[in-house]
Amino acid sequence: MKSAYVSAIALAIAALSAGQTLADDAAPKTREQVRAELLEAQRSGDILGDGETGMKLNQLYPHRYPAAIVAQGKSRADVRAELSDAQRTGDIVADGETGRKLNELFPAQYPAKVVTAGKSRAEVRAELADAQRTGDIVADGETGRKLNELFPARYPAKVVTAGKTRAEVRAELAEAQRTGDILADGETGRKLKDIYPNRYPAASVN
Repeated sequence: MKSAYVSAIALAIAALSAGQTLADDAAPKTREQVRAELLEAQRSGDILGDGETGMKLNQLYPHRYPAAIVAQGKSRADVRAELSDAQRTGDIVADGETGRKLNELFPAQYPAKVVTAGKSRAEVRAELADAQRTGDIVADGETGRKLNELFPARYPAKVVTAGKTRAEVRAELAEAQRTGDILADGETGRKLKDIYPNRYPAASVN
């Protein structure tokens, strides 16, 4: 499979180079531009993945690549800027089999993901843990449906909080973290306390 992936990349390089030369003899692309286009193709999965069917990687594994965006009014400079940022941050799929990106395989070579200004790392982690606990995470990239919509029985029902303060919400989240009452496996619905019972206090029987 890896050799097929390497072959696909080689074919993509050849296709990009040859295709552009034929299409625009007056203004041939530089080697850097061809490389940039190849990297963008790798990032978006726009590379042949199956020679028999002609399907591309982003068709075979849509969940591993960003959804195709219809760029309205996006200039070539904007696209280049986005690609440049993806190269800088390592946000490009490096392993077609696992879908792992460069910044996941070689985290030391890329800058750490910037946390939104005003939020601490602890707050971001707390929000992520709460999203995992409530299933408020997109599970289907095509439809945009979340885990709590696909598997409502696995998550607590949404409660309309009237007058609940931020401190109370944080306290509830901290309690869920303390007791392991947070979803750990989206496929089975098992929580942390189910997978690692020895790490959390036993549930008290009233």
